[in-house]
Amino acid sequence: MRISILTINIWNRSGPWEERLARLRAGIDALNPDVIGMQEVMSDGTHTLAHEVAEGLGYGIVYGEAKELGGGISFGNAALSRWPVLTTAIVPLPNAGSDEQRSLLMTEVRTPTGPLPFLVTHLAWRMNHGFVREAQVKAIAEAIELREPMSEARLPLVMVGDFNARPDATEIRYLTGLHALDGHSIHLADAFDVAGRGPGFTYDGDHNPHAAMMNEPPRRIDYVFLRGPDEWHRGRVREARVVLDEVQADVAASDHFGVFAELEL
Repeated sequence: MRISILTINIWNRSGPWEERLARLRAGIDALNPDVIGMQEVMSDGTHTLAHEVAEGLGYGIVYGEAKELGGGISFGNAALSRWPVLTTAIVPLPNAGSDEQRSLLMTEVRTPTGPLPFLVTHLAWRMNHGFVREAQVKAIAEAIELREPMSEARLPLVMVGDFNARPDATEIRYLTGLHALDGHSIHLADAFDVAGRGPGFTYDGDHNPHAAMMNEPPRRIDYVFLRGPDEWHRGRVREARVVLDEVQADVAASDHFGVFAELEL
């Protein structure tokens, strides 16, 4: 079975929101992914920006709070699925003494061929906070490994998000099994590394006016990760590409571009 996945940091309500909202909705409608992970989602406790983006597009939505912003508004991640969501858990991530309160949203989606563990996260953003992200990916690995053991009934785990780190950063190398932290490592396949083409920049001030204001170098920091192939030979990346990257009249869908992947599970 092939499953299509999209991840996109929607940049909360910043910038020209109404114009961006239209771009987000049109892009998602055209891509028609089965499952979506969104970051920088705001919620007032009953309504989230994910509901606003996906209204009428046929998705069920689960929100996972990361931090309170005040005034009854929170900030976090969302998982959107065309299939029912069976379970949900929110795992707070360590901030390593910083003010970067983040979380991991863990869900299990009932696909036609079995339950799919689907995780969404958003790591600390400052470029000098690699030590914070290292603590956060270690917590994520622990959360993944504490799940029930992989089984033939459960599909290989998929995790998406804005990791705020390039592929050569320690925290990404740790997740892909290329670097150990405290004598431990984990292996997740980076979908774009497997099947993407070109640099795959998702935060690119040279081509996205909403990212240009940060004056940061273009880089790939948004990912679709897959825990596979597994012992039943499931979990292969068939396609991965940068999406939601069109800019018209100096307006893009977000300050991040998205990543779309086709996985065979």
